[in-house]
Formats: sequence, structure tokens, C-alpha cells
Amino acid sequence: EGSAAGSGGGSVQAGDSLRLSCAASGRSVVMGWFRQGPGTEREFVGAFRRNGDRTYYAASVKGRFTISRDNAKNTLYLEMNSLKPEDTAVYYCAVGQRLDSGIYYDSVLSYDYWGQGTQVTVSS
Repeated sequence: EGSAAGSGGGSVQAGDSLRLSCAASGRSVVMGWFRQGPGTEREFVGAFRRNGDRTYYAASVKGRFTISRDNAKNTLYLEMNSLKPEDTAVYYCAVGQRLDSGIYYDSVLSYDYWGQGTQVTVSS
């Protein structure tokens, strides 16, 4: 069993920053962030793999976004800096519990529980 609940979205100007939070319950092999813009498929943003405390990022956000985790609170954070209009999307956090979740961390199929999504809107 497990769950994920994301929060922290909002509307900002290009160049601003936002921090998203994902409170999770249950065991996790990997925790990830995905986003989905209007008319697009859900795409990988980044992930935190517990084995080795490794972080992974999509090329489009690398250098601007940072993932961190508070183990005591079982909470994952996504710090988003230098936001661009193309970052506008609904952001979802997710928890993967299977052993191979940590290998295929960029696939939606690797995750078992999803948060409800939080809207991020970046204006130019």
C-alpha cells in the first residue's frame, strides 16, 4: 500500500521560482515527478531513487530544477528555478514500489501511486 499527494503549484512570471512538495506513504523504491501540458502526454521531469540516493532529470529541466528528499517526513521536493512558459503544465508526483521501478524511473509504467496533480502556470 502507498499514496502520494503533491502540492505547491501556482502562477508565476518567467524567471521566477516555485517549490513543489510530494508527501508519500508506504515503501518506495523511487519517487518521481512528471508533467502534462494541454494536449500532450505525461512526460518525465525527474526522479529520486532511494538506493544510493540518486537523482535523475529530464534534459529540458536539468540545471534549473532540483529534487531533494526529507526522509524523516517521507516527502519529496521539486525546486524549480528560472521557470519558462514551456514549463506550464500539471505536475504529478508518483511513487514506485517495484524493484525495477528504480531502473525505468522515466517511465510512467514504473509508478504505482500518483498524486492528484498541481497546476504550474508560467507567464512570459
